[in-house]
Amino acid sequence: MSSTSRHSVNPEARHFGRHEVAPIVIAHRGASAFRPEHTLLAYTVAISMGADYIEPDLVSTKDHVLVARHENELSATTDVARHPEFADRRTSKIINGIRHTGWFTEDFTLEELRTLRARERFPKERRENTAYDGTERIPTLDEVVQLAQEHGVGVYAETKFPTYFASIGLPLEEPLLETFARYGWDDERDPAFIQSFETGNLKRLRPLTRLRLIQFVGATGAPYDLASAGDPLTYDDMVTPEGLREIAKYADGIGLVTKRIGPGDPGGLDGRPVSPVELVRNAQREGLLVHATTVRKLAARLRAELRGDTSGGRATEQVKRWLKRLCRLNVDGVIADDPGLARTVRDQLRAGG
Repeated sequence: MSSTSRHSVNPEARHFGRHEVAPIVIAHRGASAFRPEHTLLAYTVAISMGADYIEPDLVSTKDHVLVARHENELSATTDVARHPEFADRRTSKIINGIRHTGWFTEDFTLEELRTLRARERFPKERRENTAYDGTERIPTLDEVVQLAQEHGVGVYAETKFPTYFASIGLPLEEPLLETFARYGWDDERDPAFIQSFETGNLKRLRPLTRLRLIQFVGATGAPYDLASAGDPLTYDDMVTPEGLREIAKYADGIGLVTKRIGPGDPGGLDGRPVSPVELVRNAQREGLLVHATTVRKLAARLRAELRGDTSGGRATEQVKRWLKRLCRLNVDGVIADDPGLARTVRDQLRAGG
């Protein structure tokens, strides 16, 4: 796949299914600033706010059905602890080198998961979202794609813990490709992305699909699959010109955490090996798309409240400044938990505002 083919779409066209406007607006776990994350309700609200793509994180059930959860442990985002029939499923596991205790999707069939209901992950910080606790089920990838196609938006799917799921006989990649293909998405110009913080599954996917693959790059550390295999490559190495050149061999773009390209204060990454302007430019020079993740309204609001501002106005202005900065860096996409604000900023800047 050549760099030219990746960028052959008309950047001035609106989008869907074959054309996109940069930067695309990707709704982080749906409109997670306004509804409990990874629910059809959160995705529907995101679409109504103008998101170009909705972002499901994908894990597997016991019967190998992909469902949308940020992690495979269920207690933070569902009412599983209130189901006495599942009390004996509570256990401890090592996931990507970290011990977790709770209930895990891979120990439930889809039918069993359907009896659970979603709830807000941050009930103290997002009190308004708790009004929707108990109203939504865990959605399947099929349902997410159906919703997206019904409304003419795209799906930006993240494979969560791919090494772990492969190790227990539930690899994520095959059912993901099968689902997208079932709905007619199998081409680099279709409105679908597959993303991962690991490298191995993207490299395995490359010869199997023409869909666009995005290598996420963390703020610190290294991809789990490499670190666990003793490979010394770090995320810092991956953002050097040489590292970007290697990524371009198997991926169509990179997802950069905002600490790498966002403001230096607050939340900036001290001692960044590459400046934000240079990093974006170098990546795009290699033919890579650049997506920024994640512009979080919650984090901005909490910082504003620490300064004594509880009105929300300062947080909104801070988020706007971040979004404007990212857009002016010429990133190709922005992942935000307030997709409406991201869409507004993008459209204002395109109109010369």
